[in-house]
Amino acid sequence: MSGVYVFLGPTLPREDAALELDATYLPPVAQGDVLRLCAEKPAAIGIVDGFFESVPSVWHKEILYAIHAGIPVFGASSMGALRAAELYPFGMIGVGAIFEAFRDGRLEDDDEVAVIHGPAELGYTSLSEAMVNIRRTLSDAVADRVLTAGTALRLESIAKELPYRERGYGRMLRLGGDIDLPASELAAFRGWLPQGRFDQKREDAKAMLRTMARRLGRATSDDATTEARFHFEHTVLWERALRDAVPLAM
Repeated sequence: MSGVYVFLGPTLPREDAALELDATYLPPVAQGDVLRLCAEKPAAIGIVDGFFESVPSVWHKEILYAIHAGIPVFGASSMGALRAAELYPFGMIGVGAIFEAFRDGRLEDDDEVAVIHGPAELGYTSLSEAMVNIRRTLSDAVADRVLTAGTALRLESIAKELPYRERGYGRMLRLGGDIDLPASELAAFRGWLPQGRFDQKREDAKAMLRTMARRLGRATSDDATTEARFHFEHTVLWERALRDAVPLAM
């Protein structure tokens, strides 16, 4: 779709994303990127992945600026889910189980969606596992009677206590063995994991892209438009940010 842009990184390969939505795919969003993109007058913006820690994160206000300008802004999975949970009262469109969990207060910590990943030239390959994916996978293992609820809860606690950069199923299971969790359950989980592992972030990203395709395809529908639910305050700092913004490299 002409004029549709999506910020995407380790959550979903671009080639898989392109099967769901014809769009221009950009690197993970950072501070100022949405503001600069607004100069292109996009038909819609989708946010899946975003930088944080070493790179300033996308501002809430630049997303509000886009919404106020009538640009639909969608979010899911990672940074997109976090910002959508914070800004859905103002018109940002959140999609997926992760967004809903943050919106409803069942999840609160940003590290739930954080991963360490490789560089752009390697496709931002994930080098750790997101806590939200681990939670869903452990829940499925209990449903499939691979793990008892008690063992799954202990493994979930182990994973949550790890720094996000070190989270992974192998590390979690080794530590579970160190505290004498049932060896038979851990072995069964290892054998089940290759086909049982669930990537909630990836599924939510796909759902967002499908939602964008469906809603933007209704060119004459009210559902395809965004109406701002707030007054946008043009502060001195904001006007300075507008002057300093440079075009976003495509």
